[in-house]
Amino acid sequence: MNRQLDILFVCPDSSFQAYQALSKDFSAIEPPTWALLLAQSCRAKGFGVGLLDCTAERLSVEASVKRIAEANPRLVCLVVYGQNPNSGTTNMIGATALCRALKQQHPDYPICFVGSHTSALPGEVLALDCVDLVLLNEGVYALHNLLRTDLRGDLAKVKGIGYKRDGVPVLNPPERVVPQEQMDVDLPGYAWDLLPYRERPLDLYRAHFWHAEYDHGKRTPFAAIYTSLGCKFKCDFCMINIVNRVDNTSGVVSNASPNMRFWSPGFIAGEFDKLAKLGVKTIRIADEMFFLNKNYYEPLLHTLHERNYGFRMWSYSRIDTVRPAYLDLFKRAGIGWLALGIEAASQVIRREVSKGSFEEVNIRQVVKTIRDSGINIGANYIFGFPDDTLQTMQLTLDLALELNTEMANMYPCQALPGSPLYNTTKANGWTLPDSYAGYAFLSYESQPLRTKHCTAAEVLGFRDEAWRKYYTRAAYLNLVERKFGVDERKNVEAMSRIRLRRKLLGDSPPENSR
Repeated sequence: MNRQLDILFVCPDSSFQAYQALSKDFSAIEPPTWALLLAQSCRAKGFGVGLLDCTAERLSVEASVKRIAEANPRLVCLVVYGQNPNSGTTNMIGATALCRALKQQHPDYPICFVGSHTSALPGEVLALDCVDLVLLNEGVYALHNLLRTDLRGDLAKVKGIGYKRDGVPVLNPPERVVPQEQMDVDLPGYAWDLLPYRERPLDLYRAHFWHAEYDHGKRTPFAAIYTSLGCKFKCDFCMINIVNRVDNTSGVVSNASPNMRFWSPGFIAGEFDKLAKLGVKTIRIADEMFFLNKNYYEPLLHTLHERNYGFRMWSYSRIDTVRPAYLDLFKRAGIGWLALGIEAASQVIRREVSKGSFEEVNIRQVVKTIRDSGINIGANYIFGFPDDTLQTMQLTLDLALELNTEMANMYPCQALPGSPLYNTTKANGWTLPDSYAGYAFLSYESQPLRTKHCTAAEVLGFRDEAWRKYYTRAAYLNLVERKFGVDERKNVEAMSRIRLRRKLLGDSPPENSR
């Protein structure tokens, strides 16, 4: 007789609400990195583990509930992260819809939430009628200890969880996160074999369109992998480090735990070996600050270069952490793109939201140096910081147009739960979104932060027009054609014809034709 599954990790689907019509063909479908890490960690401790990725399989709520019941786990754990931790709140859209349906049809299944939004607002998540348990940070040790119980008694003894006692939410004392010296042992890689696929591993996942050089054929199979966790910086608009929290005090934000931890380069090289054997070529290095600590990235990149797997990879870097001497190594190892956090053209605004930690650099020179090395650039810009005006946002757009990088992300600034900006917004009495979808950058309900000088509608309208202008210019389209090809230019033109609908700007809701 088969043993009952101890835990089923479930990744809910919020893609249409988050990306609208872009979700059909253009947005990425990323492997659920944190679900894979938690699954492998639990499996290494002897627990029976399963994984259900509702996004990759395009499952409806009804189909998802059916699959969960068929798995019949002791514990259902909804892993609520986004394609980056900053979008974890967005995935609460699908998580809450699935949770309610599951609890209604199968009330005896204990349901647990873990993820960046849960770490930011554990009390609010636990207060939801359908949620029985929450994990208070990344949840590794709390989850191990929770699974050693009967999930009903002894809950008061499990650090790092929240639960309901006679219907009343209770948060236990916090549990530690995995320390540096235990990373290879207690977070021992990824449960790649648990992912669904159609014909070959990871073929239900697709890379960001630009990562594949705007060629749909290069987008799958696709994997994302961390070589480190966390970030040492304390930017006001970011909530990434909230999953490191070991303080249950109300109002704690991400900059209270700017903790970075690394797996050993040799251990991570082994994970890349596994992906190569699975036939994966297109890989995102998901670290928030990969291009930061040479003691970790240098030996790993040398290994990848020596093994010559032919990977197509990208990684993040702040504009002020790029080290020109290492760009050739990045290129030889297979990193063809760097995503640069430029954020704003105004040095004053940029330093204000990064707590003064942003070093003064010549942005134009850094971009030129990267391009001269043969690496493409995805530049990240944010419109609507608290001190932004229409004029300073225009300066940021002008800089983006001048740099004309191979890709440009343009975000409206959001006061994300867990970020310092969230608390500032509440203290100022400014309006926060009234739904999870309101925190999604590309959603119909998107409601960005107002500034001291602009309304939320002005910020959102400026962002959308800036994106349209950037991607429809002849200078940009000619760049795409010259670097990637005529068909790729046509693909970009097709993408730019999809118009996002915005409630804040008076549009009617989009139709889900996926």
